[in-house]
Amino acid sequence: MEFQIKFVFFGHAGITLVARGEYPLNVVTTFNEKKREKQIKYERSLLRELSIQRLQARVKDCFGSSRLASGLLMNSGIEEACYDVAIEAYLLGGRYSRFGYFGESLEMARKRCRDEEKHLVDTLYNFFLFWGNGDEGIAGESLYYMCEQYVDGWWREGFQKGEKRHKLKMH
Repeated sequence: MEFQIKFVFFGHAGITLVARGEYPLNVVTTFNEKKREKQIKYERSLLRELSIQRLQARVKDCFGSSRLASGLLMNSGIEEACYDVAIEAYLLGGRYSRFGYFGESLEMARKRCRDEEKHLVDTLYNFFLFWGNGDEGIAGESLYYMCEQYVDGWWREGFQKGEKRHKLKMH
């Protein structure tokens, strides 16, 4: 039986391994697929350490003191948006934790994802503004600051958990 392996390059899509021989032509895998699978596996492992109770408690701690935000938190849609942003910030910190593992400080790693983090802050703030019907007035600046603190806290927690997982070789 003669068995040939032929490599086919597809630019940024990665390398596709193609086997020829007695068997039909099969695509074994691509690097991008493997990379995405590994990222999903890592994110799932990070998310196992989160609980709904912690998400709820953090939302109340961060936004419960603000008159505008606490009134809006009665709406389940806003609370869910806070959870979504928290999870995204947590995972973002977890993804960038590998730079911390390789010697970068937390702040240096954070600069790498400044735009993504700002997008999360802006998304949460705009969501509050949308549901607040323009009642924020002067409180808008403090609300933005609370959104920044909220995202920052979750990013840091994800970074620390991810760094710990890298140190324990659990990535």
